[in-house]
Amino acid sequence: MALSPVFTITPVVATALMAIEADRQVIMELPITVEILAGLRYSAQLAATHYSTQIEGNRLTQAQVEHVLAGAHFPGRERDEAEVRNYYKALEYVESLAAGDVPIGEETVQRIHALVMTGNPSLDPYRDGQNVIRESASGAIVYLPPEATDVAGLMADLFAWITVQLSRHELPVPIVAAVTQYQYATVHPYYDGNGRTARLLATLVLHRAGYGLKGIYSLDQHYARDLAAYYKALTVGPSHNYYLGRAEADITGFIDFFCQSMTGALAAVRAKAAEAAAKGTGTDDSAALRRLDPRKRLLLELFRSTGTATTAAMAAHLGLSPRTVNSLVPRWIEDGLLEIADASRRSRSYRLTPPYERLAMRQ
Repeated sequence: MALSPVFTITPVVATALMAIEADRQVIMELPITVEILAGLRYSAQLAATHYSTQIEGNRLTQAQVEHVLAGAHFPGRERDEAEVRNYYKALEYVESLAAGDVPIGEETVQRIHALVMTGNPSLDPYRDGQNVIRESASGAIVYLPPEATDVAGLMADLFAWITVQLSRHELPVPIVAAVTQYQYATVHPYYDGNGRTARLLATLVLHRAGYGLKGIYSLDQHYARDLAAYYKALTVGPSHNYYLGRAEADITGFIDFFCQSMTGALAAVRAKAAEAAAKGTGTDDSAALRRLDPRKRLLLELFRSTGTATTAAMAAHLGLSPRTVNSLVPRWIEDGLLEIADASRRSRSYRLTPPYERLAMRQ
């Protein structure tokens, strides 16, 4: 059966859609340099990784998430660390698909889910048994998804619907993304990782349709601010059983929630981007910025406050062993990130090269 979502474009949604379009146009026209764009994108990726995993129970703070992505470890938080690293890989994969023209389909979603769960982009088959969503405190059934035998067909219907909508442009893009996220969560094609994958799939739809804004905003932070409202918006229909009304339920409430969340996210990034653009320095260090990974960004923070640093200081800041940092320093020098400030064998110290020093001062 073809997917035919039931919803109404309420005054709330209509207002949100107008605000989204207005902010989108302003952001696209801002004089954002490559340098500013890289900073905004990294902030959004960090926020998405932190809040999307936090929604599912991850206990790491945003600062700890950044350190984990740079290679640090927190004893007793190994599972949380793996979730963060895996989600970041999945997000990077989604963003790599943004400019492509391969239809969003089964292979796309199976690779996204595999990255979310294992960090490996192998094809991950759908569940082969029944899944039950229970309330953690009472154990009561919150949602009973469709049977495993129906999953493949329902997912194929969703992909066909997405393809039609992205080609015909009959519905506003935020609504297409909202329906995509809701329907994926409703089908619940895997035993675990469905929430994170659903949000990433909606992100991919937004990117493909010109609403990704180069990855400089994240909806997850707005969901996390009011999880009760998020879960309430997802819970529709007369029964927790998919076959007893959930499949035909009116999803206007979730579309309202999604569009309002997107409005808040774009308004926030519009203000941040405008402020950053107004501070434009006229110096383009884009080549250096393109080589920055999370670990190097943390080093910028260290050198911004200290000017010079030994390998021991870098190791402590990054949460790595001095031996590991000693092996990385020659590579960072070769990459043009560091140079020797003091060649003394006993207290050899390093500083940033001029391009990176300028970047550090602007963080």
